[in-house]
Formats: sequence, C-alpha cells, structure tokens
Amino acid sequence: MKNLPILILCAGFGKRMLDLTTNIPKPLLKIRNRILLGNTINFFNDIGFSNIFINAHYLHSKIEKYIINNFNNSVNLIYEPSILGTGGGIKNVFNYTKNNKICVVNSDIFFLKDNKKDLIKFLKDTDSITHGKILLSEDKNFYGLKNMNGDFNISNGIVSKWAKGNDIIFYTGIQILSKNIFQNTTNIFSINNIWNNLIINKNLKGSFIQSKILHVGDKKSFYEL
Repeated sequence: MKNLPILILCAGFGKRMLDLTTNIPKPLLKIRNRILLGNTINFFNDIGFSNIFINAHYLHSKIEKYIINNFNNSVNLIYEPSILGTGGGIKNVFNYTKNNKICVVNSDIFFLKDNKKDLIKFLKDTDSITHGKILLSEDKNFYGLKNMNGDFNISNGIVSKWAKGNDIIFYTGIQILSKNIFQNTTNIFSINNIWNNLIINKNLKGSFIQSKILHVGDKKSFYEL
C-alpha cells in the first residue's frame, strides 16, 4: 500500500480563480498560510506515502522551482508540453511507474489533520479495486465550491450518475484508478469519459469521507476558506 503512487493534478489553468492565477499557478496559492501543493505533499508524506507525482503545464517552471526548493527533488514532476486533460494526464503517469494502480488527487483540496484517518482507510482498499474507486462526501461535510445538484449517487458501494431526487453527494477530488481502464483511449481526454464507461458497467466503486473536506474551487471559496 505504501508504494502506491500519488498523483497530484497540477496541469490546469485555474481559470475559476480569475486574477488570482494570472501569475501564480493554482497549486501554489496560499490558504491559511500554507501553499496548497505543499500542504498536500506533506499530508501524504505524514500518512506514509512518499511516491508522489505531479503533472504540470500552466506556469510549470514555477511549480518546478517550488518543488526543488522545498522537497529536494523527492517529488516526481512530469511536464506536459501540451495539456493532456485529466484523463490523459493520469494515463501518462503510468509510463513513469511500474505500479498498476494510482491514487489521483486534485490540487485544490486543502487537507486537514482530521482527514488522515479517512484517507488511510480509503488507501488500504487498493487490492479490491479492479477498475476504480472514488471518495465521496455528504453535503454536510463538503465546504467550498459545490455543484448544487450533487456529483454522483451511490448504492451498495456502486457509484451511478446523480439524478433528481437523489441525496446531494459530492466528489472529494480523490480517487484510485487501475491502469487497465485506460486501454483503448487516446492521449488527450477527460477522466469523465472513463467514469461514464465505468458507471455504465457498474465498475466504479465509492465510499464516504467522514471528516470535513475543503475544496478551493474558485475565487469565492478561496477567500471563504
């Protein structure tokens, strides 16, 4: 379990942050006096995961400089000359690891100490994951930018699309994916394409986080959190 690669998605443009990301990539924004990216790396190191990858595109040199200055090249930085999308970025990382599963983490999560127990439990379950598993949150535990209709539905541990009348459930931005689900895909695509296929075949598992999760998804949530 401890060798499971952790991929922090850092290639995006951070457009929902508006002027805050004109000269600073979103992962390097500071929340509660902590750099988002550094907070995430330290969080996973603290719970025993040190095999960390970062994909970068927008203002990538600033992310590279931050990593070199603060983590002594202990983090694997993968530069994307052309942005590959969330799906393509994940698929590409399998070219840099022999592991056939990976934990993917959005860079706009501000991890708290209270999240440690939940993440340790979630990451222990890798052996039973044949395709993919996502970590979900009930509305009461999810803070920051929200899709007010909810992101997914779940029944007996199997994830489906949200529909009117379902409980409001949010995706935390944390998932475990198997290499095999990326077969027969192009190099540039959204992870939504993978999720849709897994949902159709009832191969996307899910579980709930019990602690509060902070999602720094836009400029408004940046100032609120």
